Amino acid sequence: MEKMVYKDKSYKIIGACMEVHNTLGYGLLEVLYKDALEIEFKIRGIPYEREKALKVFYKSQELPHLYFADFVVYGDIILEVKAQKDIVDAWIKQTLNYLGIAKSPLGLIVNFGRESLQQKRLVLK
Repeated sequence: MEKMVYKDKSYKIIGACMEVHNTLGYGLLEVLYKDALEIEFKIRGIPYEREKALKVFYKSQELPHLYFADFVVYGDIILEVKAQKDIVDAWIKQTLNYLGIAKSPLGLIVNFGRESLQQKRLVLK
């Protein structure tokens, strides 16, 4: 069986997300969950960067626009925050693209839009 990438770190990130979801509930705007996550990461001592700008290249040419990750946690884990009905395939494909851009081994999508927190773990192969 393959070893889980960043098991302990992702456990801590999801724990912070669960605390936010348990405290705020569901049905709020996405930005409010991001604000609360930022506070929770600080409380737990989890290093993060919010709305981190990442350069995008096409055939070795830097594109004029940047990709902004919702959060980059522990230096190289991409965390995408949603507040919708369900996690959809488009978000999964988008996050996999983000992993390639950031050269990150792990992406997490968390969705605060349901009664129970939804999460999806994505590993760049």
